[in-house]
Amino acid sequence: MTEYFEVHERDAAARVGELRLSEPVTTPALADDVVADAGSRWTQPQETPEGDDSVLTVLPHRAFPSGTADEVQESFAPEYPDVDYPSAAVVSPETAADFGADAYVLSGAPGIVGHGSAFTDAVIETREATPDDTALYLSGVATPRNAAVLVYAGVDLVDADRAVIRGTQGTYLTTEGEYDLADLDELPCSCPACQQSVDSFDREDCVDHNVNALRAELSRVRRRIRDGRLRDYVEGQARHTAWLTAAFRELDQQYAYVEQRTPAYRDSLLLSSTEDALRRVEIQRFADRVTSRYRKRLDGHPLLLVPCSARKPYSDSQSHRQFQDAASYRAHMVSMTSPIGVVPQELELTYPAQHYDSVVTGRWSAEEKDFVAQVLRRYLDRTDYSRVIAHVPPEGYRDICERVAAEVDVPFEFTVEDHPTTDESLGELNAALAGEDKIWVQEREEATLKAVADFYFGDGAGDEVFADIEVQGRYPKLQALDADTGDQLAALVPQYGSLSFTLAGARKWVDSDAPTKRVEIDGFVPQGSVLAPGVIDASDDIRVGDEVVVEGPAAFAVGRAEMPGPAMADATRGMAVHVRHCVEK
Repeated sequence: MTEYFEVHERDAAARVGELRLSEPVTTPALADDVVADAGSRWTQPQETPEGDDSVLTVLPHRAFPSGTADEVQESFAPEYPDVDYPSAAVVSPETAADFGADAYVLSGAPGIVGHGSAFTDAVIETREATPDDTALYLSGVATPRNAAVLVYAGVDLVDADRAVIRGTQGTYLTTEGEYDLADLDELPCSCPACQQSVDSFDREDCVDHNVNALRAELSRVRRRIRDGRLRDYVEGQARHTAWLTAAFRELDQQYAYVEQRTPAYRDSLLLSSTEDALRRVEIQRFADRVTSRYRKRLDGHPLLLVPCSARKPYSDSQSHRQFQDAASYRAHMVSMTSPIGVVPQELELTYPAQHYDSVVTGRWSAEEKDFVAQVLRRYLDRTDYSRVIAHVPPEGYRDICERVAAEVDVPFEFTVEDHPTTDESLGELNAALAGEDKIWVQEREEATLKAVADFYFGDGAGDEVFADIEVQGRYPKLQALDADTGDQLAALVPQYGSLSFTLAGARKWVDSDAPTKRVEIDGFVPQGSVLAPGVIDASDDIRVGDEVVVEGPAAFAVGRAEMPGPAMADATRGMAVHVRHCVEK
């Protein structure tokens, strides 16, 4: 049972946590001053130390270099005793398990850091074999240049050993690279050690600077995690050396590991400034849900493809207002965009459709075209349109549409010759929709609520949960009311495009055949939140921010998840669910 480490904030696999010593340490952090190593059992037997809560005690261990045969590790792996003070166990990816420790030290770290796939494989195997609410410690590897990627992968604690050694060798470390002291014309830093001339700067000063630079980088990373912006920083930071780029891209290939730890939505803006953004979990997850969960409910109307807009949500932009004025709601509008793919109008509020910013150059890369074309083709394979009106610019957008048109059976019509908002182009759009019936506002609003339910809960959830509803309010502040009783079931949250259930709505959700995100708790009545020790079990598909139903022998509640479902079931500290409504049974 973990007692001395607690996760407070999450940004995918990265976390801001607290090592609960007598003087608490906020992680990710340097562990040099708060770790006591009880010694290796390779050289001599080691007694279990008495320990106390002032330090994290690394229990007597046998560390294995990377590449050690599995049978050797199995034969010599030590047993770790239960202790009543903050403790850490030394493990390899092959021997990692729940030993009841508060932290796990990954042995052989210097042998894997520097190799992208070996590093990601080792960290992921270790993280998945140990409890979520424990810290992962990599010793002897951290530098200012690689710290952000280490933390992004799931590392919580590092030490300054490598930074100190490089300093004694006369190597000056920065977040971008390293320099021999002899090659420095000036000191590109303002830390205390660098408040002197380069001529008087010696190796002892270099050690101090390296440690200061590493500590400052960890502080910067903590701030990025709190802001939900670590990924943006890592996309740039990983470029400074080849192995970091490889590790970063390997992590993008480990979708299941990163997706489970990535929140359903964020408060922060998603910046798409490189092609690596196309591989972000948020982007891939949105594209997957649109092409596997979304159901087109506005039947009998053609598809109207339009370009995205800089203003979000799209419907607030001047260009989209012009499109709708010309179309007069006689077609189902879907926006095309990089890096998202395609965005049905019902989902324009969902994360990250109204929360991204991209670099606009007017030119699409081959990778962007391939991605959006793939998503559009999958979308058309799932939906059923009589025809497609492509009201898109000739550059980029039309190339994608023409490519997809050649691969599907749905006919495409193009209505733009120069620019989508010219009078001539808007006139062509209006003419192309002559004779089509109008989609009434009630239809659009009900379709929106059902589409959002599909997006967050699963294919068909909208029709199950909102089978017989009336819609109240004005878009985007929509509420679903039970058509029979008039009770409010749920409200659309405009900020994130998510759903907020009432108790009546939660009961209808549970009683339906829709996939339900459940948290099973012990026999108590939650007062504002459910802490992890009170959770008995939780659905594996719960993500931070998801709407969840909380059930136990004494209470029924609904609220928002504060940690992933698998973590809820294992964690012994931290808030699992922020409860919004609760009733005692």
